[in-house]
Amino acid sequence: FKAPSRDHPALYRDLLRTNRVHWIAEEPPAELVREKMMECHFRFRHQMALVPCVLTLNQDGSVWVTLVKPARAITPGQFAVFYKGDECLGSGKILRIGPSVYTLQQGKNQEESPKKEEIDKIEPAT
Repeated sequence: FKAPSRDHPALYRDLLRTNRVHWIAEEPPAELVREKMMECHFRFRHQMALVPCVLTLNQDGSVWVTLVKPARAITPGQFAVFYKGDECLGSGKILRIGPSVYTLQQGKNQEESPKKEEIDKIEPAT
């Protein structure tokens, strides 16, 4: 896929899933085990700024990562590395990515504009 520009919404996503996470402490953080969700930060490219996110722990040890704001060019096969403050918690390989901001915008646009047939069905108020 080639986007028309470097900042095209098709390049941005705010959801991804990893494989089973390798935790530095060997076990997932206690908060994540207890709550099944945890706020932290992640990056998927060396040297990139940390991105705030929420991890959701799955039964199989994988996590869903929901970003506070969409990030550019997340790609399956890259590694998501998780941090709490300065501490590296662990990492997992990105297996799946959610729909792009562009796809989500297209969906919203379609929902917001009813089709002519639907408008014709609406009875005038009396």
